[in-house]
Amino acid sequence: MTFITSLKQRWTQADSLVCVGLDPEPAKFPARFKGDPDSVFNFCRAIVDATAQYACAFKPQIAHFAALGAEDALQRLVAHIHVAHPGIPVILDSKRGDIGSTAQHYASEAFDRYAADAVTANPYLGRDSLQPFLDRADRGVVILCRTSNPGAADLQDLVVADGRPLYQHVAEKVAREWDSHGNCALVVGATWPQQLREVRAIVGDMPFLVPGVGAQGGDVEAVVSNARTADGTGLMVSSSRAILYASSGDDFADASAHAARELRDEINRHR
Repeated sequence: MTFITSLKQRWTQADSLVCVGLDPEPAKFPARFKGDPDSVFNFCRAIVDATAQYACAFKPQIAHFAALGAEDALQRLVAHIHVAHPGIPVILDSKRGDIGSTAQHYASEAFDRYAADAVTANPYLGRDSLQPFLDRADRGVVILCRTSNPGAADLQDLVVADGRPLYQHVAEKVAREWDSHGNCALVVGATWPQQLREVRAIVGDMPFLVPGVGAQGGDVEAVVSNARTADGTGLMVSSSRAILYASSGDDFADASAHAARELRDEINRHR
């Protein structure tokens, strides 16, 4: 089953557009994990198991694992998701983008080593830097378009060619030329609702990964009203810190489930 098919099924089965970000920071873990040599895996597994019923996807951030030397924990976590919660796609958030054999290795890293269903990718080296990802027709390529950070405007808003900003050209390029296998999605930040609307008009029903709700201040109602597709789906609304660290006590897993459920219900109220 392809990433896009799995995602669409999950939207329906779970009635959820929530993507749970997995960004482990041991300093924020509950005290019970102090001294646990496998704390990264055990904490993230508990979050996954608690929030799975409310998630349309999980999104582990590779740097949060790699900086801790916890790549093995990441591999085991993705494997756990596939076994314990089959049908929930995993997006490896790595924002890769390079050329030649390096790009091929990055694709193998994401899809073969970590067994991710999709990967985030940077388009600014051009199509050849993404081709090894695009060629994996069963896997997803979630391409940066208009990101949620304040500095995004430095480059992504630059007016080019026919008077339109660069991010609109990226959206059009992906939708018209790069999505030949129908396996592309776009990253468009929750902090830019007008841009969400503009990109949706360009790409039709292509899925969006939408970071920036919760800790970054993105408004859920604005996201849904500007970016949902005609059937009320089309979105993976990503939240990490607000779910992961909803409690620092022994009730951390229950608190994360409550936060994921609250976000799901808030999104659904506006669909």
